[in-house]
Amino acid sequence: MKRARITGIGKYVPENVVTNFDLEKIMDTSDTWIRERTGIAQRHWVTNPAVETVSTLGAEAAKRALDMAGLQPSDIDFIIFATLSPEHFFPGGGVFLQEKLGLEGIGALDIRNQCTGFIYGLSVADQFIRSGMYKNILLVGAEVHSTGIDKTTRGRDVAVLFGDGAGAAVISATDEKDCGILTTHLHADGKHAKHLWLQNPGSAQSPFVNEQMIADNSIYPYMNGRYVFKYAVTRFPEVIMEALQATGYSKNDVKLVIPHQANQRITEAVQQKLELPTEKVYSNIHNYGNTTAASIPIAMTDALQEGRFGENDLLVLAAFGSGFTWASAILRW
Repeated sequence: MKRARITGIGKYVPENVVTNFDLEKIMDTSDTWIRERTGIAQRHWVTNPAVETVSTLGAEAAKRALDMAGLQPSDIDFIIFATLSPEHFFPGGGVFLQEKLGLEGIGALDIRNQCTGFIYGLSVADQFIRSGMYKNILLVGAEVHSTGIDKTTRGRDVAVLFGDGAGAAVISATDEKDCGILTTHLHADGKHAKHLWLQNPGSAQSPFVNEQMIADNSIYPYMNGRYVFKYAVTRFPEVIMEALQATGYSKNDVKLVIPHQANQRITEAVQQKLELPTEKVYSNIHNYGNTTAASIPIAMTDALQEGRFGENDLLVLAAFGSGFTWASAILRW
């Protein structure tokens, strides 16, 4: 049986940097308030959403991942595209990414699992490759949050958290043993969905976009922050330990844990619960904010460039987010 291995990763973020001090000018907040509660110092936001779309950002990240893998776009057999902020209600962003890369005819699968989208996509890619159906899969997580958040004092609790960006991975078949993606674990519990969601627009309303939605602000994301924090700091360690137990590895065997970059306080709480040293848990949320489906591949790219892991190192990926969904993966680089 073939194994699936990440052979290339890459990231792309808009050039426009928005600092906490910039946010002080448009809402009642402060750099100190944001840093203390989230660990975020800045984020990247698009300036021209008609041009800088999720598929545009994703295509740039994909090109860099392909370069690292030593492949051409024509070598890709299948696309998996993860986003909660598609540029259109339908079709999904995968086909627009496909067009930009000139990959006519291959399949394009869209995943709507928000913060866990990249790991869900990694699991899907792993199964496709293990089955022998595909040889090279392009997995992209991309988000443009800045056009869909309430950038006023009313929406500040959510608005300060999110950034725009994309990360990509090329997942390829290999005959090597004990390498690549060793295990993935996916979970969800829909009874918590309305504690972190976007109520409107949607087909539960007729028409699915109307003036009342704008008037009652239900077109903006809602988050019950304390509720989310409580479950995140429980599920993150659980799903990480689940992956370790499935593979027979211990925390001491792990070179680096790369969690979804949701909130620095969540990352620190998870680190403490697992009794991991700081150098074993990667964080770059201070530079990008929460980029949901893009956060793990962006973090992997930065960590690799910083020399935080290398060949044969054991990595743990984990995510928790809207749904609620949570997931983990272990891979040997």
